[in-house]
Amino acid sequence: MFTSILESTGGLTIGGAIICTVASIILGLTIAYIYMAQGRCSKNFAITLVTLPVLVQVVIMMVNGNLGTGVAILGAFGLVRFRSVPGTSKEICCVFFAMAVGLATGMGFITFAVMITVVISLLLLILSKTTFGETKSLRLLKITIPESLDYTEAFNDIFERYAKEVTLNRVKTTNLGSLFELNYDIVLKDDKQEKALIDELRCRNGNLTIVCSRPQMEKEQL
Repeated sequence: MFTSILESTGGLTIGGAIICTVASIILGLTIAYIYMAQGRCSKNFAITLVTLPVLVQVVIMMVNGNLGTGVAILGAFGLVRFRSVPGTSKEICCVFFAMAVGLATGMGFITFAVMITVVISLLLLILSKTTFGETKSLRLLKITIPESLDYTEAFNDIFERYAKEVTLNRVKTTNLGSLFELNYDIVLKDDKQEKALIDELRCRNGNLTIVCSRPQMEKEQL
């Protein structure tokens, strides 16, 4: 079932190249639509996901078993990595997804390329629409305090009332050392008490800046 159309035609032909290119475009569009269905997506990244399978397919067809050319292409891909802006883990996953599809179509395995596109697309959709990997009550808390306030135990009583777990990740000085910025990971006992927690923290830190956000709002990079 998973046989290459290039082998059946005795090598690279115009007809085989057209079939592989059309398949790459269609599968690239599918990957782009799947990514866009999961949330925000820039136009440039969507275009990249559409064209990447075609580009990888062309590269694989041009290598065609030549070891020297393959090594040169590998170096070119490495240079592209250092000329690009770091992306989120999901973006990098979709880029590898598109490259894998382009590799399969470039080798002529159209049926296999369609199968992995369908399977991985369904997997991405299911995982993105469910609560898999989420911790609903987890918050990223940033508190600004004056330098005169001892942060080691300043908020312990408040955290005991509203939080199950609290971890101080980082302490940073700001405003020429007159202020401290504390970064916590905090798991709330009740999500509805978030405002009450912030109100009590404001009273304790002199109404300085407090930021409470969900982990999804922070851009994670690999």
